[in-house]
This record gives sequence, structure tokens and C-alpha cells, in this order.
Amino acid sequence: MSGAATWSERLNPIVVKEVRQGLRTRVFWVFFGLMLLACLVISLVAWATASELGFDGGRPFFIAFYVCLGIVQFFIIPYTAYRSMAREREDETWVLLTLTGLGPRRILRGKLSSFLVQGALYASAAGPFLLFCYYLNGIDLPTILLCVLTGAAWQLFLTSVCVCTATLAEARITRALLHFMLLGTLLWGLMSGIGAVAGFVEGARSLLSDDAFWAAAIGTLWSLVSYAVLLFEAAAARLSLATESYARGPRLAFVVQVAGAVGLFFWGWQRSGSDADVLAVAEVLLCVHLAFVGLFVASDVDGMARRHWAGSPRLDLFKPGALRGFLLTALMVLTVGGIFVALLLSHYDGDVKELRGMLAAPAFVLLYLAAPTVLARLFEHHPSQTPVLVRVFTLGLVMLGSGVPPLVAVLVGAEPDQPALNALNPVVGLINLFRGESGWPAVLLLYGVSAGAVILALSMLFARDARPKDLAAA
Repeated sequence: MSGAATWSERLNPIVVKEVRQGLRTRVFWVFFGLMLLACLVISLVAWATASELGFDGGRPFFIAFYVCLGIVQFFIIPYTAYRSMAREREDETWVLLTLTGLGPRRILRGKLSSFLVQGALYASAAGPFLLFCYYLNGIDLPTILLCVLTGAAWQLFLTSVCVCTATLAEARITRALLHFMLLGTLLWGLMSGIGAVAGFVEGARSLLSDDAFWAAAIGTLWSLVSYAVLLFEAAAARLSLATESYARGPRLAFVVQVAGAVGLFFWGWQRSGSDADVLAVAEVLLCVHLAFVGLFVASDVDGMARRHWAGSPRLDLFKPGALRGFLLTALMVLTVGGIFVALLLSHYDGDVKELRGMLAAPAFVLLYLAAPTVLARLFEHHPSQTPVLVRVFTLGLVMLGSGVPPLVAVLVGAEPDQPALNALNPVVGLINLFRGESGWPAVLLLYGVSAGAVILALSMLFARDARPKDLAAA
């Protein structure tokens, strides 16, 4: 009894509350009953037609069973999680939960875990029907197991998206807009999840023996789980107080995600043939990811609650503040770019056409992160406006940098992809470098402009961070 009592004390009370409340709702039992009824009907059809389908009847019935489970896992449960979190905000009961002393991260972890438990209950009910397809032949146990694991990871990702979305909106009109956008996202997630499983089941016999497929499958699972953790930490940080170390969770998840992605890619790249084109594409995709997530990390509030971090190292990159966020993002961009360029140079001799483009990709990210940081701080404003301004300026500069140079080229009678005019274009300029239409002078120009923007941004961030001004007193 002592062991049980210890575990009951350690168990998150939010999990118990949400699971108990969810199991009592009409929604759970209605969809649980409908799923079992649909699976039973499909099983009767499978039993009646087993002799006609012969030894290859398991795949279509597995897909049919998976559709029944997918509707619940990929739409009903994530949407219920969104409504549960949004209701806490709308009814203003979130304050009562925080008064329990659990903290935003533990409360959100309890809510997310409760919906994962509900998903496991649905999956356990549908599991025997999925295994039944193995005896109908046409599908093997590794395929079934991989589909179930991928479905669980996809449900975790969609549920994290819904929980994070529920923490964004404050105004009623914004909540309504996000509500409709979320419904569209969940419909897309439902169709994508079922379509991906159906396509995999049809070609599983040839895919399971391919090393490149296993590398892609492991990478996909890592992406879904790591993005889910990152979204969860972002939601917890948004609901935390300014005096808390809210930035540690998201930034640590960001670093682990990128490090894991680089490691998995290197493993899969070596097993699949070490192609230079694949290396270049992976670096560009990772740079795009670093630019997107790094924008939110680097656009934190200046000098956030300085008196609470007075005793900590100034350059502790996991503490709140725009300076630390920008430094962390810049170091990650340079590290990832250096790793990929080193891999390219270590595997290929002579002039490699991808080298200029791979060197330029991190510089483009730093340029379009540093320039908005400088522009946003040229205006005198309340510190809490800085994240919004930086993100708006970033979007505007990327659109201008991508669209204006080709337009100018057309107006002066040149080709839209003219290399000189598109040297700082993050899209056309990067493509020109990979094609070999732009040479080393374009790379040197890009690095010179990027270095100047980064130095100016860091000088402004250091100056603003040094102000003895607390957010609460601003």
C-alpha cells in the first residue's frame, strides 16, 4: 500500500481529473461506441468475404479499421484537447488551476497526458481488429506496429498543436479565427495521416527492405515527437509568469531537436549513399527550420525581468531575453552550417557546385534575423512590443527581399534571376548560387552584409540588455 500511495502522490492530479472527466463525457462514449460498431461491421464483412479475397485480403480491411481509429485519434481527441484548454481561458478558470501551485508546465503536461491516455484507450479497443488483419494475410506484423506507432506520434503532434493554439488568442475575434483555422488543420491532418498509412501499407513489402525508407521513417517519428515537445514547451512558456525561467524549456527542446535531426540525417545519409545533392537539400531545409523557430527564440523581450537574473551569467543562453535568444539562434545556425559544409568537404574532392550555396544558406538566415532585430529597435516603444515588431519586420523584409529584386530586373530589361540584382535575395539568390550562376563575389558580399547586420544587432541588444530597467517597471 505504501508503494501505491507513493505513486498516487507523484501522479499528476490534472491527469486524474481530466481522464475522469473525459471518460464521463457523452462525446467519449458516443465515439467509442461508434468506433467499435464500425469495426465490428467491417470484421463481419471481412469474415464473409475472406474466401473470395484469398491470401491478400488484409490490406484493405486494415485501412478500413485504421480509418475508424484515425477519425478519433487525428480529429476528435485533438479538437477535444483544444476545447478543454480554450474553455479554461474563456471561463477564466485557468487562474484557479495556477493557484494550486502546480505551475503551467505541469498543468499542461497533465492535460496533454490525459488525452494521450484517451487515445491509448481507443487504440487498445481497435488493436484486436487491426491484428485480425494479419490473419487475413497481405499485411505483416512490422507494418501493423509501424502504423500504430506513427499514428500515436501523429496524434501527439496534432494534440500539441491544438493545445498550443488554445494559448495564443486573447480577444474573442482572434479565438474565432483560430478556431476555424484549427478545424481546417485537423481535417488536413486527418486526411494526411490516413493517406500516408494507406500508401505505406500498399507498398510495405518493398519499403521495409529499403535502408532509405527506415532512415526516413525514424526521421519522421523524431520530427513529430520533437515538434510536439517544442509546441508543448512554447505553450507552457506563454502561460508562465515573467519572473519564471520560461525560456529554458523551449530553447532546450529547440537545441535537442536540431541536434537529433543532424545526427539522424548523418546516419541515414551514410546508409543511403552519401549524395551531395541530398546533403545540400537537408542543409537548406534545416536552415529554413532554424530561421522559422529561431525567429520566435530571437524575438524575446529585451532585458526581461533583469533583477531576477542578476545573479546568473549574462550569457546563459537558456535564460529569458532577446540577447540570449539571438545568440543561441546565431550559434546554432553557424554550427549546423559548419557541420554540413565539413561533411561536404570531407566526402568530395575538387570544386563542388553545391559548396557556394551551402555556405550562403546560413548567411541568409543570419541576415534576415539580424536586420529585423535592428529595425524593430530603432523605434522607441514598450519592451513588450518588441517580439511583434521583430516578427512583422521579418515577414516584410523576406517578402521585399524575395520580390523586389526580380521586379527591378524586369523593369530595367534584365532577366528576373539576374545574379547581381538578386545577390541578397533569399530565394532567387540561393538558387543562383546552387546553379553556379553566381560566383564567389556574391558569397563574399552576402557574408559582409550579414556580418555587419549581426554586429549591429548584437551591439543594440547588448546596450538594451545592460539597461537597469525591469519589465515590471517599464
